[in-house]
Amino acid sequence: MQGESGLAFQRDCHCFDLNLPIVCVTRHCDVAMSVQAMKAGAVDFLVKPFRGQALLDAVHNALERDSGRRDEERRLMPLRICYAKLSPRERGVMHLVITGLMNKQIACAMKISEDSVKLHRSKVMKKMNSRSIPDLVRKAKYLGIHPHGHGDDRA
Repeated sequence: MQGESGLAFQRDCHCFDLNLPIVCVTRHCDVAMSVQAMKAGAVDFLVKPFRGQALLDAVHNALERDSGRRDEERRLMPLRICYAKLSPRERGVMHLVITGLMNKQIACAMKISEDSVKLHRSKVMKKMNSRSIPDLVRKAKYLGIHPHGHGDDRA
């Protein structure tokens, strides 16, 4: 790329939330540069000169991986839509429910009545189409929301 490094392009793609499969090709490289590219999500890193088949294989692997990522996104979309319908208060209740707290503990933590917790909890279960707490925990995990703050809470 004239005038722009591939690493800058990769960073810009990430900033704009473009999920492109990237194969880095360079003539000049050091270990730090290749590690940075791979940590930022590059599928492969090729140093010139390389065999034509190496590039074909890298592109094929990148497209395969991206296809899997898109399939996963399609699978999670209905769940993300359900989660987006939760009010901020319902999300707060959901986060405390999946940590295993009881209604009384949630009420105390959120400084609301236990009846309010029961109402919000019921709405969470309905909006998330969950029949049980383990089902809700499983769905939260798929969304990247983990009890005790061990997830990235990206939903």
